[in-house]
Amino acid sequence: MGASVLLAAVPTGPAAAAPARGAEGARVVEERGSGERITDLTVSSPALGGEGRVRLLTPEGWEERGAGDSWPVLYLLPGGDGDHLTWTVDFRIQDLPELRDTVVVMPDMPLFGFYSDWWNGGAGGPPAVATYHLDEVVPLLERRYGAGERRVAAGLSQGGFGAVSYAARNPGMFRAVASYSGFVHPLAQRRLWAAHDLYHLAHRLRGVPVYLASGDGRLGALDPPGTSPDEEVPGLEDPENPFPDDVLSPTETLMGEESRLLAERLRAAGADVTTHFYAGTHAPAYWEAELRRSLPMLLEALHGETRFVPSAAMA
Repeated sequence: MGASVLLAAVPTGPAAAAPARGAEGARVVEERGSGERITDLTVSSPALGGEGRVRLLTPEGWEERGAGDSWPVLYLLPGGDGDHLTWTVDFRIQDLPELRDTVVVMPDMPLFGFYSDWWNGGAGGPPAVATYHLDEVVPLLERRYGAGERRVAAGLSQGGFGAVSYAARNPGMFRAVASYSGFVHPLAQRRLWAAHDLYHLAHRLRGVPVYLASGDGRLGALDPPGTSPDEEVPGLEDPENPFPDDVLSPTETLMGEESRLLAERLRAAGADVTTHFYAGTHAPAYWEAELRRSLPMLLEALHGETRFVPSAAMA
């Protein structure tokens, strides 16, 4: 990335007229240009109890926008590490010509934040990740940064859960969603996750195109020679039902099983679901490929004329 330039002291367009504010006092406290069409925002977030960061990939003509100008929005959500820079640093989405008339929003997330407002042993409070993303970031960007009300979302690993979960729990908010190796059917802490598990929210996604992709944990075409097995995760291996010997990535095996279960459930519920299941591990090369594979579906939903309106039965 090129050297960052502080923009707060160099007004450009309506964004400089006043600090942007969202729900409950959230506001942008710093704005930096980080390369052609890339703007980084620092958000003072009551929901997080601190600061959050959002990277924007802006469309052509965005800097000259007027007060009422807006563009369709693609929200790209990070994995469990919460790294919102992956999409531009590793995947180079700024080089995709298909995104030159779209605002792309890439928010961060606390480490393993899981796209939910944390229970915190029953005490609640920060970090409230879903509130940060949906009630703070979205309104801030729609108020000052040209983000429109046509939205689609996609994410990798935990972000895949986030994209589909946000759509299921907020009918009508997103026109299409995509999950790449998503943790889409959590099986632990059933009592706490019942309201978030997408398997049980599938009926709320009728009318929203859903793209699900995942590997099977075995070596695939995009795994380089010498690919190492996943690090051991305590409790992941079941001694009574061990993973097959050729599974290199148990994490991806589980993501694949969950995605297949969700796909079956979505189809049974009458949802529009597209799947791509393949041999491969839990690795960025596959997520980049799946983003490109799913992008036509996302952009068709984003720029098309059909607008999803949830029925009362989905609420």
